[in-house]
Amino acid sequence: MAREYTPYQKGVIKRYYEHAETAAIQKLGEIVTDLYLADTEVKRRRLWKRAEAALEKLECPRGFKEAVLGERSIEGLAELLTELQR
Repeated sequence: MAREYTPYQKGVIKRYYEHAETAAIQKLGEIVTDLYLADTEVKRRRLWKRAEAALEKLECPRGFKEAVLGERSIEGLAELLTELQR
């Protein structure tokens, strides 16, 4: 059974998908900041898992993603984020 959306709801849904990439990049930026501030290894591991999921959503080139995640390089992740923002 297909649901009918109001014109307002359709607009909200459309804008959500139009800006999904921007939101994912912003979330990745927050993860980078949190990684710099993380004070325990447990927090870092959890944040790296979130970073991996964010990179999946952004459809980041596989080679870059694997290099950054493999090294667990916060600086590399920040550089990748800068490239994605362009």
